[in-house]
Amino acid sequence: MPEALLFVLQTNYSVLAGFVLSTAILAISPGPDNIFVLAQSLAHGAKSGLAVVIGLASGCLVHTTLLALGVSEIIKRSDTLFWMIKVFGIIYLLYLAYRVYQSRAEIELRYSTRVKRGKIRLFWTGFTMNVLNPKVTVFFLAFFPGFLFSQEINTRIQFFVLGFLFIGVTLVVFGGIAVLSGTISKFVLQNSKIGTVLKWIQIIVFSGIALYLLLSDK
Repeated sequence: MPEALLFVLQTNYSVLAGFVLSTAILAISPGPDNIFVLAQSLAHGAKSGLAVVIGLASGCLVHTTLLALGVSEIIKRSDTLFWMIKVFGIIYLLYLAYRVYQSRAEIELRYSTRVKRGKIRLFWTGFTMNVLNPKVTVFFLAFFPGFLFSQEINTRIQFFVLGFLFIGVTLVVFGGIAVLSGTISKFVLQNSKIGTVLKWIQIIVFSGIALYLLLSDK
């Protein structure tokens, strides 16, 4: 049987759907990355925002590769170490939920009117923002292992699949933010409660993923 067909048959699509939905909700929720994309788009146009988006997504590929090459070996060698990673993920996600709970609900849109930066420079800004942020590595480590979607498929391949899905969702959501920046900013400014709604959505998603990790098997 062809390997591609085996991959299709051995994949748990409900797990992948949950991963994509969780990623999309977190991408929409206000954070330093999508706020920066929105700010650049408002100040200098959608193309500038898209350059940042591509840089951020490229940085995610670095984190995905590190995760796939490192954690997949841990999973192969020790169930105990994988269990420790799982517990770490639960604790970290609950910590993120608590941090969101403590944060202000207001969405602050600040953008610079300084001289427009070139697209290449904006790409590298997004790339370095992502790659040099240790919180992204920690988040990937906490988030991805709970969404392994097959008992038969190589874990390294599964991490890369999750990584590319994460990058794809990020490109779509962040790209939409860049293109629709004017409409989004107007909506945010006209709806003061949107920050509170998104805040509680984040709390529910982080807590829900932590519960999912707690109940899921390897």
